[in-house]
Amino acid sequence: MAGLMAFGLFAAVGLALMAGFPVAFTLAGVALIFAGAGMMTGTFDPVFLEAFPNRIYGIMTNETLIAVPVFVFMGVMLERSKLADQLLQSLAQMMRGTPGGLGIAVVIVGAMMAASTGIVGATVVTMGLISLPTMLRKGYSPEISTGTICAAGTLGQIIPPSIVLVMLADVLSNAYQQAQLRMGNYSPETVSVGELFAGALVPGLILVAAYLLYIVILARTKPGLMPPDNSQGDERVSIRRLLVLAAGPLALIIAVLGSILKGIATPTEAAAVGAVGAMLLAIISGHFSLKTLTDVVYRTTRITAMVFMILIGASLFSLVFRGFGGDEMIADFLTALPGGVVTAMVLVMLVMFLLGFVLDFIEITFVVVPIVGPVLMAMGLNPIWLGVMIALNLQTSFLTPPFGFSLFYLRGVCPDSIPTSAIYRGVIPFIAIQVLVLGLLALWPQLVTWLPGIVYPG
Repeated sequence: MAGLMAFGLFAAVGLALMAGFPVAFTLAGVALIFAGAGMMTGTFDPVFLEAFPNRIYGIMTNETLIAVPVFVFMGVMLERSKLADQLLQSLAQMMRGTPGGLGIAVVIVGAMMAASTGIVGATVVTMGLISLPTMLRKGYSPEISTGTICAAGTLGQIIPPSIVLVMLADVLSNAYQQAQLRMGNYSPETVSVGELFAGALVPGLILVAAYLLYIVILARTKPGLMPPDNSQGDERVSIRRLLVLAAGPLALIIAVLGSILKGIATPTEAAAVGAVGAMLLAIISGHFSLKTLTDVVYRTTRITAMVFMILIGASLFSLVFRGFGGDEMIADFLTALPGGVVTAMVLVMLVMFLLGFVLDFIEITFVVVPIVGPVLMAMGLNPIWLGVMIALNLQTSFLTPPFGFSLFYLRGVCPDSIPTSAIYRGVIPFIAIQVLVLGLLALWPQLVTWLPGIVYPG
């Protein structure tokens, strides 16, 4: 009976989310309803709910999660500085005459903004407003234009400093400690944000290179889809301007990532440095004012409140799910699969990929990862490699139709002449590229573990 209740809990949450109810209140509300039903049927012990206040207090005092609102502030402030607009214009001017040059410029600027902001929605909307009209005017096909913008905008999911990686590091650290306790290690180690940042850096660059390679090959084999811009311009001025414009974001990236990887600052402290740097860049660019600061603080508060409400709702959901013995059912199921850890990992990745069609990465991070993470790590998987694989897999949740958030973000700024189906068709090749990179990391885990081993030896 308890097993059926655990299964019903998951099914009810999925149906409620697909019906459009708010995520945080759906997770908490459905969990409380099933907890009440379980107490009446004798399948749920209410003592599990007594741990809920401690979980909320743990969220409030979690130093790692303090980095989330600060990184959000940094990203929103950089968006207001209009640096992406100026960078894209200069890079596009420099790439004149190159097949697919504008698409290459979009991916490069998207990667730079991803490493500077870490906010997917802001990057997609900004790139869509800036580059989409130009790409269409230059003769780029709607599918290529929208697909490239969506894919470039979602790089903020995997390229550090990423808010997703910050949240995932916190969840994985708790899961890793549970896994070690299961294996009899009563002095468990932790997974730090810096380790996950280091592990995600090389895969993120590989993904950028794969996007660029696809665009270059497509531009040369099907030039009608991405005709080169043969208009005249002063290339030397463009290069000089590009270097000046890129200096600020690059300095910010080095300051934030470098201080974390070198151990000079914690992720929260580095995020504070980035927030101050973002304000300085906005001041230098002439886009800083009291109204701008007010708007940035307001947006930061809204985004942060959403994230933490989902985290609180997910904490209650996981408590009730555990009270029904759902975590033990999942552990028994995964460990009993033929093929051992390989089959279990493939199945979990497949389930997360499919959940990405209907759920946001935040729900998957806070609900699914705490359930399957301890089991997989107890089976011997490296926590950093597992975290990067999950992050890259979750990145597809932004691109997969019909509920990919990047698709919605771009749809909001697309002209009505571009049908939604064109956006869906445009992202399919980039989803395939992400799956191929996932397979590459599965075959060569050293691509993930090499840099953390150097930066954090022992």
